[in-house]
Amino acid sequence: MAELERLRSDHAPALLVFERENRGYFAASVPDRGDAYFVEFEERHRALLDEQEAGTIHFHVLVGEGGEILGRFNLVDVDAEGGAELGYRVAEKATGRGVATAGVREVCRLAREEYGLSRLTAVTTLDNEGSRAVLGRVGFGAVGSVTLDGRAGASYELDLAAA
Repeated sequence: MAELERLRSDHAPALLVFERENRGYFAASVPDRGDAYFVEFEERHRALLDEQEAGTIHFHVLVGEGGEILGRFNLVDVDAEGGAELGYRVAEKATGRGVATAGVREVCRLAREEYGLSRLTAVTTLDNEGSRAVLGRVGFGAVGSVTLDGRAGASYELDLAAA
């Protein structure tokens, strides 16, 4: 059974493996992180943990039984009005098993109960049917159109008080 955990420093090695193993898979649906992300991974990981301590982001990893990372579920751009943007990615080998839906549901619960947030937003491309389905299952509603990396997309919103 996989467990959603708040990002910690000791997740770094498994997280780097996750990002490397799934780089090509992710690049098919979201902009690639670029080579610098991998070269500067340790410094970036420390900086994200510092931001998390400040409360401006809340990062989570879905850890499998063997300690491998199966997904990331992040709340970024936390604002004083109780809003944040949800972003997530799941390992290719974990797709199609409800992992993304369960992870998004849990991070929404944490957003409401642990972080005191009241509203989440998310964006995805129109051709990312899996991500759009996950957002719909969890209760996000489409609220507008966006362009992501030159591709047509949609923006979504979830009122956590009503969820």
